[in-house]
Amino acid sequence: MRKPALVALVVAILVAPVTRIATAQTPAPAIPETMPFDIPYGVPIGLVDAQTAIAASVAEAKKHNWKMAITVVGPAGDVVAHATMDGTQYASIPISQSKARTAALFRRPSKAFADAVNGANGTPSPATLSILALNQGAASEGGFPIVRDGKMIGAIGASGGIATQDGATAKAGLAAIPGAN
Repeated sequence: MRKPALVALVVAILVAPVTRIATAQTPAPAIPETMPFDIPYGVPIGLVDAQTAIAASVAEAKKHNWKMAITVVGPAGDVVAHATMDGTQYASIPISQSKARTAALFRRPSKAFADAVNGANGTPSPATLSILALNQGAASEGGFPIVRDGKMIGAIGASGGIATQDGATAKAGLAAIPGAN
Protein backbone atom coordinates (compact mmCIF):
# COMPACT_ATOMS: atom_id res chain seq x y z
CA MET A 1 0.00 0.00 0.00
CA ARG A 2 2.78 2.35 0.81
CA LYS A 3 4.58 1.70 -2.47
CA PRO A 4 1.70 2.92 -4.79
CA ALA A 5 1.27 6.04 -2.66
CA LEU A 6 5.00 6.72 -2.83
CA VAL A 7 5.01 6.25 -6.63
CA ALA A 8 2.08 8.67 -6.97
CA LEU A 9 3.89 11.24 -4.84
CA VAL A 10 7.09 10.95 -6.89
CA VAL A 11 5.13 11.30 -10.16
CA ALA A 12 3.33 14.37 -8.81
CA ILE A 13 6.64 15.95 -7.77
CA LEU A 14 8.18 15.30 -11.17
CA VAL A 15 5.15 16.43 -13.21
CA ALA A 16 4.35 19.64 -11.30
CA PRO A 17 7.39 21.64 -12.50
CA VAL A 18 6.78 20.56 -16.10
CA THR A 19 3.14 21.67 -15.87
CA ARG A 20 4.19 25.06 -14.48
CA ILE A 21 6.77 25.52 -17.24
CA ALA A 22 4.24 24.62 -19.95
CA THR A 23 1.69 27.01 -18.47
CA ALA A 24 4.23 29.81 -18.13
CA GLN A 25 5.31 29.46 -21.76
CA THR A 26 1.80 29.60 -23.23
CA PRO A 27 1.64 32.90 -25.11
CA ALA A 28 -1.21 35.28 -24.40
CA PRO A 29 -3.78 35.56 -27.17
CA ALA A 30 -2.89 38.20 -29.73
CA ILE A 31 -4.70 41.51 -29.58
CA PRO A 32 -6.07 42.29 -33.04
CA GLU A 33 -5.00 45.57 -34.62
CA THR A 34 -8.40 46.16 -36.25
CA MET A 35 -11.69 46.46 -34.43
CA PRO A 36 -14.30 43.82 -35.25
CA PHE A 37 -17.63 45.04 -36.64
CA ASP A 38 -16.19 48.52 -37.30
CA ILE A 39 -18.68 49.52 -39.97
CA PRO A 40 -18.79 53.28 -40.68
CA TYR A 41 -22.16 54.99 -40.43
CA GLY A 42 -24.01 56.22 -43.50
CA VAL A 43 -27.15 58.19 -44.18
CA PRO A 44 -29.95 56.52 -42.16
CA ILE A 45 -32.38 54.23 -43.98
CA GLY A 46 -35.43 56.02 -45.36
CA LEU A 47 -39.07 55.11 -44.94
CA VAL A 48 -39.47 53.69 -48.47
CA ASP A 49 -36.59 51.23 -48.04
CA ALA A 50 -37.77 50.35 -44.53
CA GLN A 51 -41.27 49.59 -45.79
CA THR A 52 -39.83 47.56 -48.69
CA ALA A 53 -37.91 45.44 -46.18
CA ILE A 54 -40.97 44.96 -44.02
CA ALA A 55 -43.13 43.97 -47.02
CA ALA A 56 -40.56 41.34 -48.06
CA SER A 57 -40.34 40.02 -44.49
CA VAL A 58 -44.12 39.78 -44.25
CA ALA A 59 -44.25 37.94 -47.60
CA GLU A 60 -41.64 35.42 -46.36
CA ALA A 61 -43.53 34.89 -43.10
CA LYS A 62 -46.87 34.43 -44.90
CA LYS A 63 -45.28 31.83 -47.18
CA HIS A 64 -44.69 29.68 -44.09
CA ASN A 65 -47.74 30.76 -42.09
CA TRP A 66 -45.55 32.42 -39.45
CA LYS A 67 -46.92 35.32 -37.44
CA MET A 68 -44.22 37.96 -37.01
CA ALA A 69 -43.46 41.40 -35.72
CA ILE A 70 -40.89 43.18 -37.91
CA THR A 71 -39.01 46.37 -37.09
CA VAL A 72 -36.59 48.52 -39.08
CA VAL A 73 -34.45 51.05 -37.20
CA GLY A 74 -31.89 53.67 -38.14
CA PRO A 75 -28.21 53.42 -37.13
CA ALA A 76 -28.96 54.89 -33.68
CA GLY A 77 -31.61 52.24 -33.01
CA ASP A 78 -34.63 54.50 -33.42
CA VAL A 79 -37.69 52.95 -35.10
CA VAL A 80 -38.21 53.95 -38.74
CA ALA A 81 -40.98 51.44 -39.51
CA HIS A 82 -42.72 48.54 -37.81
CA ALA A 83 -45.39 45.98 -38.68
CA THR A 84 -47.15 43.38 -36.58
CA MET A 85 -48.87 40.62 -38.53
CA ASP A 86 -52.34 39.54 -37.44
CA GLY A 87 -52.25 36.98 -34.65
CA THR A 88 -48.63 37.68 -33.62
CA GLN A 89 -47.99 37.22 -29.92
CA TYR A 90 -47.76 40.62 -28.24
CA ALA A 91 -44.36 39.87 -26.67
CA SER A 92 -42.85 39.74 -30.17
CA ILE A 93 -43.40 43.47 -30.75
CA PRO A 94 -40.77 44.75 -28.28
CA ILE A 95 -38.54 41.75 -29.01
CA SER A 96 -38.37 42.59 -32.75
CA GLN A 97 -37.51 46.17 -31.79
CA SER A 98 -34.80 44.93 -29.40
CA LYS A 99 -33.26 42.67 -32.03
CA ALA A 100 -33.15 45.50 -34.58
CA ARG A 101 -31.77 47.95 -32.00
CA THR A 102 -29.08 45.45 -30.95
CA ALA A 103 -27.97 44.92 -34.56
CA ALA A 104 -27.85 48.68 -35.14
CA LEU A 105 -26.15 49.82 -31.95
CA PHE A 106 -23.52 47.07 -31.93
CA ARG A 107 -23.17 46.82 -35.75
CA ARG A 108 -23.48 43.03 -35.77
CA PRO A 109 -26.24 40.41 -35.95
CA SER A 110 -28.12 39.94 -32.69
CA LYS A 111 -27.25 36.23 -32.88
CA ALA A 112 -23.61 37.14 -32.15
CA PHE A 113 -24.69 37.91 -28.59
CA ALA A 114 -26.61 34.65 -28.26
CA ASP A 115 -23.49 32.83 -29.43
CA ALA A 116 -21.34 34.72 -26.89
CA VAL A 117 -23.71 34.05 -23.99
CA ASN A 118 -24.01 30.36 -24.87
CA GLY A 119 -20.32 29.84 -25.62
CA ALA A 120 -20.79 28.90 -29.27
CA ASN A 121 -17.29 30.23 -30.07
CA GLY A 122 -15.52 29.31 -26.84
CA THR A 123 -16.18 29.98 -23.19
CA PRO A 124 -19.76 31.08 -22.35
CA SER A 125 -20.05 34.73 -21.37
CA PRO A 126 -23.28 35.38 -19.45
CA ALA A 127 -21.93 38.83 -18.47
CA THR A 128 -22.68 39.84 -22.07
CA LEU A 129 -26.33 40.10 -21.05
CA SER A 130 -25.54 43.08 -18.81
CA ILE A 131 -24.30 45.03 -21.84
CA LEU A 132 -27.54 44.33 -23.67
CA ALA A 133 -29.66 45.27 -20.66
CA LEU A 134 -28.31 48.82 -20.81
CA ASN A 135 -29.75 49.25 -24.30
CA GLN A 136 -32.82 47.01 -24.09
CA GLY A 137 -31.03 44.63 -26.43
CA ALA A 138 -31.65 41.02 -27.36
CA ALA A 139 -29.31 38.03 -27.52
CA SER A 140 -31.29 36.03 -30.06
CA GLU A 141 -31.26 35.35 -33.79
CA GLY A 142 -33.37 37.65 -35.96
CA GLY A 143 -31.63 41.04 -35.96
CA PHE A 144 -29.31 42.13 -38.80
CA PRO A 145 -27.43 45.33 -39.63
CA ILE A 146 -28.39 46.95 -42.92
CA VAL A 147 -25.22 47.94 -44.78
CA ARG A 148 -25.25 49.80 -48.11
CA ASP A 149 -22.08 50.80 -49.94
CA GLY A 150 -20.05 49.62 -46.96
CA LYS A 151 -21.90 51.92 -44.55
CA MET A 152 -24.31 51.12 -41.75
CA ILE A 153 -27.70 52.65 -42.51
CA GLY A 154 -29.91 50.76 -40.05
CA ALA A 155 -31.02 47.32 -38.96
CA ILE A 156 -33.95 44.94 -39.19
CA GLY A 157 -35.37 42.66 -36.53
CA ALA A 158 -38.08 40.00 -36.55
CA SER A 159 -39.76 38.04 -33.77
CA GLY A 160 -42.68 35.68 -33.42
CA GLY A 161 -41.35 32.22 -34.18
CA ILE A 162 -38.35 30.21 -33.13
CA ALA A 163 -34.91 31.79 -33.63
CA THR A 164 -34.32 30.33 -37.11
CA GLN A 165 -37.77 31.45 -38.32
CA ASP A 166 -37.11 34.96 -37.00
CA GLY A 167 -33.74 34.95 -38.76
CA ALA A 168 -35.19 33.82 -42.09
CA THR A 169 -37.92 36.46 -41.89
CA ALA A 170 -35.49 39.29 -41.19
CA LYS A 171 -33.03 38.09 -43.87
CA ALA A 172 -35.81 38.19 -46.48
CA GLY A 173 -36.40 41.84 -45.62
CA LEU A 174 -32.69 42.61 -45.68
CA ALA A 175 -32.36 41.03 -49.14
CA ALA A 176 -35.15 43.23 -50.51
CA ILE A 177 -33.40 46.54 -49.78
CA PRO A 178 -31.71 47.80 -52.94
CA GLY A 179 -27.93 47.74 -52.63
CA ALA A 180 -27.94 46.38 -49.07
CA ASN A 181 -25.98 43.39 -47.86
